[in-house]
Amino acid sequence: MAVFTPVSTNDVQQLLASYDIGEVVNLAGIAAGIENSNFFLTTTRGEFVLTIFEVLTFQQLPFYVELMHHLANKGVLVPMPQTRRDGERISTLHGKPCIIVTRLDGGWVRNPSEKHCEIAARTQAHIHLAGKDFKHYQPNLRGLPWWQQTVPKVIHHLGSAEQDLLQQSLDEQVELAKSGKVNELPNGPAHCDYFRDNVLFSGSEDTPTMGGVIDFYFAGCDHWLFDVAVAVNDWCVNIETGELVLPRLHAWLKGYTSLRPFTALEREVWPLMLRAAALRFWISRLFDYYNPRPAETLKPHDPTQFEKILKQRTYGQIEPLKETY
Repeated sequence: MAVFTPVSTNDVQQLLASYDIGEVVNLAGIAAGIENSNFFLTTTRGEFVLTIFEVLTFQQLPFYVELMHHLANKGVLVPMPQTRRDGERISTLHGKPCIIVTRLDGGWVRNPSEKHCEIAARTQAHIHLAGKDFKHYQPNLRGLPWWQQTVPKVIHHLGSAEQDLLQQSLDEQVELAKSGKVNELPNGPAHCDYFRDNVLFSGSEDTPTMGGVIDFYFAGCDHWLFDVAVAVNDWCVNIETGELVLPRLHAWLKGYTSLRPFTALEREVWPLMLRAAALRFWISRLFDYYNPRPAETLKPHDPTQFEKILKQRTYGQIEPLKETY
């Protein structure tokens, strides 16, 4: 959500001629994230977000845009992509694909409580179940094949101990894929980046309510347990140590399983999925850190955070998933 492509009010006014959502009142860049250029857009008809895609192509975008449209129509609180006068939902700005979506209420919570975790987890399960009949398919583009392609590009930046951890962790995931077990895990469209800053809350600290889920641009069809592990590794950890915070973890699992209980196989491979989720973000943050792209507002994430988390999931004890929470 950093600003890679500067946009003027006049640019947006011309873009809005293709929509029926009013005229520009205000435009402001959003200084967060690392993949797209995002702007808060106020028009005479309401509040929106304009996203210009810096990496994703016109061919890849329909999956993400139509998934959000599908989920919004199913009652999930996600941004609703706006439809152009010609029936399309993807436009072009400065030669790049872009969309306009509704702006959701609320803000993200830096230090989530158990209540926040339970609400966010229940919404995650709602997303999984609501996407079961989604007709488009696209794999998680940051899945195992991408890890295998990217590790050789970053591993030389690490010390010998970290190189061993990275390679051993990748080898473990390759072996899991070869075993065929993952093919039996429940799967379908998943957010794949369900971090705290992608979930908005309204209400008060004591009585939070779901504001909505944003930034679906890493979404793909993947194992739902992997998506849960991605979330847990962000929402339910001690940031300093990478250790799991059990009260928040239990709240998360309670919220999620209230809508979709885990299968026996999911409970079996849970430790492997926690490591897979940590490995995925350690690799991507190493890549972004050592291969920065220019942007007007960009702060690359520290890759050592997920190095610590992966070490904890590899060498520390992991509480098994229970049948009920």
